[in-house]
Parts: sequence; C-alpha cells; structure tokens
Amino acid sequence: MLLITSIVASVLTIIFVRLSLAVIGLRRKNKVSLGNGGHDDLERAIRAQGNFAEYVPFGVILIACLEANGAPALLVALPGISLIVGRLIHAQGIKIAPPEFSKRILGMKLTFWTLIALVFLNLS
Repeated sequence: MLLITSIVASVLTIIFVRLSLAVIGLRRKNKVSLGNGGHDDLERAIRAQGNFAEYVPFGVILIACLEANGAPALLVALPGISLIVGRLIHAQGIKIAPPEFSKRILGMKLTFWTLIALVFLNLS
C-alpha cells in the first residue's frame, strides 16, 4: 500500500484543481475560450496550472517508486512535502502581478532539488 504517496498525490491534486478553477474563472470573466485573449492575469493562471501539470507527475511517480521499494516513511514523506511546498511557492510567484521572480525561483529550486534527490534515492 502506498499510503504516503496517496496523501501527497491527493494534496497535489487539490492544488491542481484549485489552479484549474482559477483558469476557468478567468476564462469566464474575460470571455476567453482558448488561449489568453491578451489578458495577462489569464496567461499567468494558465502557466501556473501548466507548469504544475508538467512537473508534478514525475515527482509523484518517483515518490511512489521509492515507497513501493520499501524506503523508510520519512524518506518518502520529506520529498513529498518538499514537492508540495515548491509547487505552492512557484504558483504564488507566477500569480502575483508583476510576477514575483524570487518566489518562482525558490519554487523551481525546491522542485528541481526534490526531483533530483528522488532520482538518486530511487537509484541507490
């Protein structure tokens, strides 16, 4: 049973749904069905959602592999928490107008270091 992975994936899914609802809300508000219609706020929301969708699956897969291979719970939970925090910080950095680059950079650093750590943990 992949209990920790289930919890991490569930939290990340809630965040993804929230990001998606933000895109939907801005599409309705701005009457845009495809693309960003020239609206910067919609573009930021689209990229926050898209960037999340691009990186999270790799993290969840690697966390699941780690847990399935019998790693200690703390060694599975810490990267999960780091991934969640990194993605939240990154999304906040994109959402703010003008974009808060320090938050985006911190969020990406947490995400990349987490993914790299997960690769090494899975291969060791």
